[in-house]
Amino acid sequence: MAKNIATETLAERESPSGLRMGRVRWTICAMLFAATSINYMDRQVIAILKPTLMKPIAEHGIGMTEAGYGHIGAAFMIAYALGLILAGRFVDKVGTRIGYMVIMAVWSLSAMGHALANSVLEFGIARFSLGLGESGNFPAAIKTVAEWFPQSERSLATGIFNSGTNVGAILAPIIVPWVTLRYGWHAAFLATGGFSTLWIILWFNKYRKPADHPTLTGAELRHIYREAAEQMGPSTPWLKLLSIRQTWAFSIPKFLTDPIWWFFLFYLPSYFSDKFHLDLSHLGLPLVLVYSASTVGSIGGGWLPALFRRAGFSTTRSRLAAMLCCACAVVPIFLVNYVQSEWVAIALLSLATAAHQGWSANLFTTASDMFPRSAVGSVTGIGGMAGAAGGALLINYAGYILQLTHSYATLFAIAASVYLIAMLILVTLAPGLRRVEALA
Repeated sequence: MAKNIATETLAERESPSGLRMGRVRWTICAMLFAATSINYMDRQVIAILKPTLMKPIAEHGIGMTEAGYGHIGAAFMIAYALGLILAGRFVDKVGTRIGYMVIMAVWSLSAMGHALANSVLEFGIARFSLGLGESGNFPAAIKTVAEWFPQSERSLATGIFNSGTNVGAILAPIIVPWVTLRYGWHAAFLATGGFSTLWIILWFNKYRKPADHPTLTGAELRHIYREAAEQMGPSTPWLKLLSIRQTWAFSIPKFLTDPIWWFFLFYLPSYFSDKFHLDLSHLGLPLVLVYSASTVGSIGGGWLPALFRRAGFSTTRSRLAAMLCCACAVVPIFLVNYVQSEWVAIALLSLATAAHQGWSANLFTTASDMFPRSAVGSVTGIGGMAGAAGGALLINYAGYILQLTHSYATLFAIAASVYLIAMLILVTLAPGLRRVEALA
């Protein structure tokens, strides 16, 4: 007779072998990392192809202008803002296993749909659809981290999966120019579809909640829940969340600082093209270097609170100290518009993107620090919506300011200043990252 898997698993968890700490949670984190990498490959394609798409139709472009590119970017950001609030709620309702698969399927089909576009309007429609789908990645990933990691490990886990944004941004300038130069820009939008299909199959087969996972040991299960014994409850209404100061303490810094990362993603390829006259075949190296540094910043930023804890700081003070370090490290970016050396520009941009990712990893984790698991997806969605709304404003503004002035000075000055402002708002609205104890 076949063994009862649930009974066998329960017995194993209570047996001496169940005392051995497993590493299933880090396998889950690796899948989040892969999903985020795919997410950023898909969204980065159009930024790399911007110089190509701005060529006249006779030269196989679409005659796109700077303002038109700003409109396309804004369409993505508006949809991303709308989708985030819906995606967070959707993930809270259906759970991370089904929710993440649906989200991945929607954004992948939308990304490949760009291959059918041949005008600014058509790209805007495709980009809007992509924004709706891609909006679900971070609410789903943050909720998964809250389910699978104790509070002390969440910033590191978030930093690891968040570093997938950089890996995706690194892979895109390697893959996209190669595909475009050989098969045309339409084919570049189809290139990542296969990665999405493989991930969906893997997630469906391997992902379960900790209590239901067949290979999770008792020791690892106790480790996951050691700092938070509360179970998932019913999701909290949006209006209730909007009445809580901690929601705004998370969302306003997202509104201010997320747009800077969007600006980097949308405009670094064209910055290097405009400033240093790099064509499609030479854009890869500076972008790879900048986003490689940001990968280090993402993981290092997630690890930084542990360094402060070892120095005697509390968990919340460690988080805030790490965020302050990252906010200060972005400030030199205002110089990048004035340098004449490509390598100095790469160094300044590398520092800024690394600091942003360290900041972002810790800011994401404040949602699970301050809220119970049942609300994390929705709060992350609200904050992400605020960040995307800010991104839509900045990207649209960037298109107009570049068309009028042909200078990035104002944009880099904004980037240099907003992190310290966001830090001040965070500690004012939620001193000590005070936890929300009850949402009923």
